[in-house]
Amino acid sequence: MTRTAPRICPFCEATCGLTLTVEGARVTGARGDADDVFSKGFLCPKGAAFGAADADPDRLARPLVRRGGRLVEAGWDEAFDAVAAGLRPVVDRYGPGAVGVVLGNPNVHTMAGALYPPVLLGGLGTRSLFTASTVDQMPKHVSSGLLFGDALAVPVPDLDRTDHLLMLGANPLDSNGSLCTAPDFPGRLKALRARGGTLTVVDPRRTRTARLADRHLAIRPGTDALLLAALVQVLFAEGRVDPGRLAGHVTGVADVGAALRDVTPEAVADACDVPAATIRTLARELADAPTAAVYGRVGASTVSLGTLTCWLVDVLNVLTGNLDRPGGAMFPLSATGRAPRPAGPGRGFALGRWRSRVGGHPEAKGELPLAALAEEIDTPPRVPDSGLGDSPIRALVVVAANPVLSAPDGDRLDKALASLDFMVSVDPYLNETSRHAHVVLPPPPPAQSPHYDFAFNALAVRNQVRYTRAAVPLQDGRMAETEILARLVLAATGAHGADPATVDALVVDSTLGKAVADPGARVHGRDPRELAALLTGESGPERRLDMMLRLGPYGDGFGADPDGLTLARLLEHPHGIDLGPLAPRVPEVLKTRSGRIELFPEPIAADLPRLARALDAAPAALVLVGRRHLRSNNSWMHNVRPLTGGTNRCTLHVHPEDADRLGLADGAAARVTAAGGGLAVAVEVTDTVRPGVVSLPHGWGHDRPGTRLGVAGEDPGANVNQLLDGSLLDPLSGTAVLNGFPVTVAPLAAAPAATPS
Repeated sequence: MTRTAPRICPFCEATCGLTLTVEGARVTGARGDADDVFSKGFLCPKGAAFGAADADPDRLARPLVRRGGRLVEAGWDEAFDAVAAGLRPVVDRYGPGAVGVVLGNPNVHTMAGALYPPVLLGGLGTRSLFTASTVDQMPKHVSSGLLFGDALAVPVPDLDRTDHLLMLGANPLDSNGSLCTAPDFPGRLKALRARGGTLTVVDPRRTRTARLADRHLAIRPGTDALLLAALVQVLFAEGRVDPGRLAGHVTGVADVGAALRDVTPEAVADACDVPAATIRTLARELADAPTAAVYGRVGASTVSLGTLTCWLVDVLNVLTGNLDRPGGAMFPLSATGRAPRPAGPGRGFALGRWRSRVGGHPEAKGELPLAALAEEIDTPPRVPDSGLGDSPIRALVVVAANPVLSAPDGDRLDKALASLDFMVSVDPYLNETSRHAHVVLPPPPPAQSPHYDFAFNALAVRNQVRYTRAAVPLQDGRMAETEILARLVLAATGAHGADPATVDALVVDSTLGKAVADPGARVHGRDPRELAALLTGESGPERRLDMMLRLGPYGDGFGADPDGLTLARLLEHPHGIDLGPLAPRVPEVLKTRSGRIELFPEPIAADLPRLARALDAAPAALVLVGRRHLRSNNSWMHNVRPLTGGTNRCTLHVHPEDADRLGLADGAAARVTAAGGGLAVAVEVTDTVRPGVVSLPHGWGHDRPGTRLGVAGEDPGANVNQLLDGSLLDPLSGTAVLNGFPVTVAPLAAAPAATPS
């Protein structure tokens, strides 16, 4: 029997609505959902390959448990027995800090990944948390925390209403967007230009996005902060600073002007390789545009000045009056976010509340740098077994992460993982990281899971809410990912064997207890047991979603607003509910101690000398940047055959001038060397990358023994992060410098080796 089912795509941040064709229990097709309130039928190759990803034969169907040095299939009860037996002795002997938790990017693409890791961390009490944020977006969270008092208050460009968009280090025609959830990003950019708007792209590569732009500035990698600082300087020097309605809600404007007084277009032109006249023109255009937005992403974050770059993005949005206004950079309001509260001072945001044991890296948003994970495992304590909190990480919980490929110096981390007392990995694949686990817990394919975008709705360019239940019933022998993580919480926190439903019940009780005690909540003073009895849903996770919707900004408040959102109402709208365009949220969104936008926070001021030093630094002869592919997002996507064609190849892009200078030939082999080591890779000569820059994509290197990634293993590629030794970090955010680092490239006589050499 053939039927169709709605499903939100979980493969990138665009969160497009899909219509799946299902035959029995198998997804046989996927097309864009024309009735989806947000994506309106848009589809990219990743969404079209949903069925192939869902049915990948290399996906694990049963848990794996290590016996006699080998991972073998086991039952679920045996697997969780092994988890409890492996984790609890480590906690009891060395303390909770000896258990590390690693969370990968796919966690934000699943309901389970949003709902349960916070409970796990709270139950363990560990500060040894590492996530994909510190190889991607942490500078933006730190900047938002310092400016607005909330690391999750990330402004996004109001793409559908802006007249001028300045984009740095972003290639949404291939990435589909990042920290800006916008289905059909390409169509929205084309619409911007069609209505007479201007698109400026700053990128050392002539990407597909750059080719669409009115202006492409092929900047020298890593100098985006200098360019933005010079734009700020022009605004002050020419009297163009005008925060508009934010004037009474911002402090530190004059301090910014004074601090950047000498960072003129002429001062930065050589470092950025952008003419001073062009910089002045760009600053004037931003100030004069009816509406404008500045947007920076991965290429502007994963550099040595990443946090300063992200800070300057929003400084420009503030100074031009474009923050928090239609057509500018705005704050989305998610249906499961906190309901608006009266404006006023908040708790603020603090950095460095604790530091990593070995390198002394300050935490940011409760996380330590992923680049420091290896040293936190393989560096012995100062006083062995002292019990003084100086224990290395001896056990690891890894959820949907593959840091051997995504973190710097995968070889060192690979060895470190092999030395752990215990490791449990929640992963559908036996990959370069999970192959070290003592227990592997595989979640089901995405068609067998419900979907709600907790994170991405808070970054969406239009307020909306959508939820899809599982399109295919859970197959015999599989376990729902929500139950896997609930049972993992119990096994890790000393409650192994308890009913996993108790995890959801405890969260509901705790959340409702706080809500009824909050004088600003619509449920203040009510009986939490009465509210819990009103929750609907087929499972604990659905009851939690219902609770969050009801307590949220559009919710019914458990009856206070009969027309408000509930899970029941959402289920009546399988293609979603449109909640309207973004609306101004300042000052209620602010949580700083002053209750205002703090434009010149002390940590930023203390970091500015590095910006000055960057002006005088001699540029390296050759630097490397990454790149995104439309047919890829995470390393596991290299195992989906329909996504392996086209440009999705691990080649080294080299400009023809550099190829001639270095003796490199198109299709021939080259050796790339940097501080962390060297690797062999095939050369692709192209003028889409500027001279002095080479480009290699991330997520490759599928050549380690013990994995089960058959398709990826046919064309393993090279792990670009192995070129790094983990020592290059943005000091404020702990983010690894993955772009703009110096390399040497030389020809190889033979074909590229299968493994880094």
